[in-house]
This record gives sequence, C-alpha cells and structure tokens, in this order.
Amino acid sequence: MQRRTLVLAGLAVPGLAIAHHGWSSFDQDRPIWLQGKVTRVRWQNPHAELQLEVPRDLRVPADLAGRTLPAQSASVDGKSLLARAVVPTRRDTSWEVELAPLTRLRAWNVEEIKPGAQLGVLGFTFKEEKGDPVLRAEYLFVDGKVYGLRSSPA
Repeated sequence: MQRRTLVLAGLAVPGLAIAHHGWSSFDQDRPIWLQGKVTRVRWQNPHAELQLEVPRDLRVPADLAGRTLPAQSASVDGKSLLARAVVPTRRDTSWEVELAPLTRLRAWNVEEIKPGAQLGVLGFTFKEEKGDPVLRAEYLFVDGKVYGLRSSPA
C-alpha cells in the first residue's frame, strides 16, 4: 500500500510543477501595468490568482513613477520598474494575475481580495506571449495601499 501511495504521489508532482510558474518564465525587463476590476479569485497556494478585467483604453497612470513603494527583503529596484512601466501590447480585456503565496500575502497583511474589487498591478508577462494572458505580480495596488510581492516586508 505504501509503495502505491508513493508512486501515485510521484505521478502527481510533475503536474504541479507545470502549473506553477517560476520567475525565470517571465520577462522581467518589461514591467507591465494593469488596472481594473477583479472578476474571479482563487485564494490558495501555491499562489493566489485573480482574473482581472481591464479597459480597452488602459493607460499607465501619470503619477505611477512617483508613487512610494514599500521596502522588501529582496533587492528590487521598484522605482525603475514604475518608471519603465507600459501597458501590454496584447489587447486582451481579461487577464490572469498570479500573486504571491498566501504566507507572503499574510506577511504583508493583504486582505483577501473579493470579486468586484478595483486594483492596479505592476508585473511581468511570459517571455513568449502565447496562450492566455498571464501577469505575475511584482507590486499590488489596492485600497490606497501598495504591497511588494517578490519577498517579505523588510
């Protein structure tokens, strides 16, 4: 019985690895800005996910580069990312946004986001834009607060 359990567990692990995207899969040289309404939430590990509805005429906010960012334990040049932010070249109006693991979201005191919430996010798309539009969040802007999601608060 134990051997069968180990074999079944081993078969399940590769599927999990495919579903979880590491930072290296994303184009960290091109920070992307999204802003809109949350339509769906998956608040569970390996990381929380949101479905974000964005307007077709999405623009980078004029004040984005001047916004104050929280310190993180990882070295992130957030000011440079904000200054270089662009809207996606894709014109999809529905985006999957990958947030941090729940333990990190708790460390930042991020309240569980609900459908209908309005928020902004700065992050990165896949290096090759194929398939559904996905953004990995670096900074989350919600209810007047900013959270750095690469690492824990400094």
